Amino acid sequence: MKKSVTFRNKKNTVSFQLETKTMLMLGLLVFFVLLACITGPSLGNKLISPLEVVKTIVGQGTGGNEFIVMQSRLPRTLVSLLVGAALGISGLILQGIVRNPLAAPDIIGVTGGASVFAVAFLTYLAGSVSIGWMPAAAITGALIVSVFIYTMAWKNGVTPIRLVLIGIGISAIMSALTTFMIVVSSAVTASQAYLWLTGSIYGASWEDVYTMSVLVLILTPLALIFSRSLNSQQLGDEVALGVGVRVQKDRFILLGISVVLAGAAVAAVGAIGFVGLIAPHIARTLVGRTFGSLAAASALTGGLLLFMADLTARTIFYPIDIPAGVFTAGVGAPFFLYLLFKNRNQF
Repeated sequence: MKKSVTFRNKKNTVSFQLETKTMLMLGLLVFFVLLACITGPSLGNKLISPLEVVKTIVGQGTGGNEFIVMQSRLPRTLVSLLVGAALGISGLILQGIVRNPLAAPDIIGVTGGASVFAVAFLTYLAGSVSIGWMPAAAITGALIVSVFIYTMAWKNGVTPIRLVLIGIGISAIMSALTTFMIVVSSAVTASQAYLWLTGSIYGASWEDVYTMSVLVLILTPLALIFSRSLNSQQLGDEVALGVGVRVQKDRFILLGISVVLAGAAVAAVGAIGFVGLIAPHIARTLVGRTFGSLAAASALTGGLLLFMADLTARTIFYPIDIPAGVFTAGVGAPFFLYLLFKNRNQF
């Protein structure tokens, strides 16, 4: 068996090489994602056979099962996969441009900015403005705070260590602001905010599926365009500049892609933490460190992580629907401590 396979177009203007092992791992991850699309709608208070789920999806199911599958479980399954994919790619990009294994949207302030604006919307505007505008508020918050972090970190360019340190500080400030707004708000608003901040996929709709699908399908290929840039930046800014990479410009664009993906994920399901931290690390053990294959693996791994967390949340503790963020935090916090211990000599 060949160790690698080369793909190129007829004009030889585009070519890339994938290791056979990488292709097999990506194929296995895709298989698990497809399996999740069937098992997710199958499992719940009422068990539905996988064959019936497939029939329902292609329009040949019974009326009762059609409502359960198409209006409740399938949208929830797809949203968990898409949001997890968005967080996985967002975390991978941040770890690449910051060159720090601890970087993630929820750790350096991106998620915090989205949370502040979303909670502010719930506290001060929910009664007068349609709740449909809350996702826009969350994405706006993520963008504004990220631009602020980037500006604060700028000094003849942005260095990775300065970016992550300022991001951690801003994240703490955002957390304090969020807590303050919850404390001064009404009991009803506070309960809504707490549920949203924990991160729950309960109530996912086809509108969320369409929105996340468009963003993931557009921004993922856009990020792949910068594969060469990110691979070069891993060797240091001087080396990247030496091979012709526009380090600061590429870093700014990649940060924007990461922020929009994270902001959209937070807007869809709330502040789910640690998926953006864990997924890239798992992906690296599966496919190596080349950004192109790593992006695909991070997206698939992130989707599966969040799907498993949500499936556990809505089945094991039924009839209580526990937020999926509880389970991602339960796994992610010990993993974060493990990374700190593993990389203790690098900081």
